[in-house]
Amino acid sequence: MHPPYPELESQLTRAAYLAPPGLVTVLRLALTLGKPLLVEGPAGAGKTEIARALSEALGRPLLRLQCYEGLDESKALYEWNYHKQLLRLQADGGRNGSWHEAQQEIFSAEYLLDRPLLKALRSSPPAVLLIDEIDKAEEEFEAFLLEFLAEFQVSIPELGTIRAQQPPTVILTSNRSRELSDALRRRCLYFFLDFPTREQEEAIVRLKVPQLEAKLGAHIVRFVQSARRLPLRKLPSVAETIAWAEALVALGVKELNDPHAKASITALIKHEEDLSLVQQRWTSLLNSSGR
Repeated sequence: MHPPYPELESQLTRAAYLAPPGLVTVLRLALTLGKPLLVEGPAGAGKTEIARALSEALGRPLLRLQCYEGLDESKALYEWNYHKQLLRLQADGGRNGSWHEAQQEIFSAEYLLDRPLLKALRSSPPAVLLIDEIDKAEEEFEAFLLEFLAEFQVSIPELGTIRAQQPPTVILTSNRSRELSDALRRRCLYFFLDFPTREQEEAIVRLKVPQLEAKLGAHIVRFVQSARRLPLRKLPSVAETIAWAEALVALGVKELNDPHAKASITALIKHEEDLSLVQQRWTSLLNSSGR
């Protein structure tokens, strides 16, 4: 018996994404069972990229809900178009209709502004919905999501229950800044995404920056992986490794002991105190990279 979505790994590769071990199997399960996928791991490990790559691989629209403190359902689900409602009421001012009739008119789907969750329920073809950094949202919003994640439906007082005809594929990410509830975890499949191994990150850099010489790419990755072992405020992300590689190509750098390589380290390191530490350890980091 063949596994579901047998071409998924090659489709992801064509979308310029090298899936870490085990992820393709979990994505196949999420697609086949129609269950959300919760991806946890350190900031910068590439969790968000999973949703982008899956969207491109399957040819489905990508919708993103960026979570933050204070996010509520009106910003995530829907809002009423108050300006359009007001214009309609003003236009109807001369008519002899009742308030009940006016309510029926202005609180209809025509006056609804879809936010990412409602867009995902109403999308055709089915969307890939990224709920990014769910750990930054408050527990009340997490509780609100439970119906959505379990049933792919939401309740709007004026319209009733809206259900997805074609349920979206939902990917939630978390940097583990707070513990998520067991209720949310029960509704999801789970994958932990750590920073890639040296071999995996070298392969990613080769894929994303094909014009980069293989030897320099290997040195860049070794340098970055050594830098991640320093007590930095923010560890360099995989995306920042790629950005530094692109910067070195643009500068025509062939070796990391080139002065331009040190000057361009701001493509990789984004905090002043981290930059100072990396510059202090520059020689040892170069030695660890093989230059």
